[in-house]
Amino acid sequence: MNKAKKGNMARLNRWGYIFLIPFIVVFIIFQLIPLVNTIYNSFFENYRSGLKQIGPNFIGLANYASLFTGGDLIQYFENTMIMWVLGFIPQIVISLLLSAWFTNPSLRLKGQRFFKTVIYLPNLIMTSAFAMLFFTLFADSGPINSMLMQAGILSEPYSFMSHVGSVRGLVAFMNCLMWFGNTTILLMAGMMGISADLYEAAEVDGATPTQIFFKITMPLLRPIFIYVMITSLIGGLQMFDVPQILTNGTGDPMRSSMTLIMYLNKHLYSKNYGMAGALSVMLLILTGVLSFIVFRVTASDQVKKVR
Repeated sequence: MNKAKKGNMARLNRWGYIFLIPFIVVFIIFQLIPLVNTIYNSFFENYRSGLKQIGPNFIGLANYASLFTGGDLIQYFENTMIMWVLGFIPQIVISLLLSAWFTNPSLRLKGQRFFKTVIYLPNLIMTSAFAMLFFTLFADSGPINSMLMQAGILSEPYSFMSHVGSVRGLVAFMNCLMWFGNTTILLMAGMMGISADLYEAAEVDGATPTQIFFKITMPLLRPIFIYVMITSLIGGLQMFDVPQILTNGTGDPMRSSMTLIMYLNKHLYSKNYGMAGALSVMLLILTGVLSFIVFRVTASDQVKKVR
């Protein structure tokens, strides 16, 4: 390569770095600096007691020790993961079925654009409005209890907000309903990228639709599936607005619906910045570890199948 071509490539590369400057500036100001500041504050005692400000006093890892001493961190982590799993499993099953139907040319479904728009609409509704709607529907004097009593299924109103299973189920159902449309579109994009020649060859060899789905579609859809699972896991660990509004911020009954972000919000509301910083760091570590585990497990399964 002559010097003229090298000079042109160097100038083009320079423009690439120039276009990256806005992203780098925004990342440093709004993400990197707050992250470093949060980690720094986690090593200090800094809270308000009445009208008196305590700290900031350096206490090392005492905030982290306090998180594990009371057992609250583990309990709220279990609550978060239970509600995420209850919502993610039906979400991924429904999304896979809808994606397979919409991308199957042999079915020739009519009105696909309409149905695709409808299933994505819940994702466009504000989560707070969605939670308020369900809070009203499943209230003791709400429409759901009225219909169940009129149908003779219940003799008296059922308190959905006073039972662990019903509260967790409602939170999981709302998360599933809001996000299955987005997951369906992502999986559809992955399925549409699979070559039709593979399906035709499988049909010629006598493969059934079920065999085609599990032997061709699912293995080739694995990268998109991993992406959906990791992003859903991250969103699940950040679950806040639905249980916050549904339980009025209490996480009742018996704090069974209290999530990690709700717990973090309580520390921020009480201006306990040291504990809030420690909890934020632990949440970052948990998110990274769980995402890494999901990626490694799914990637190792793919390597074994290739071998």
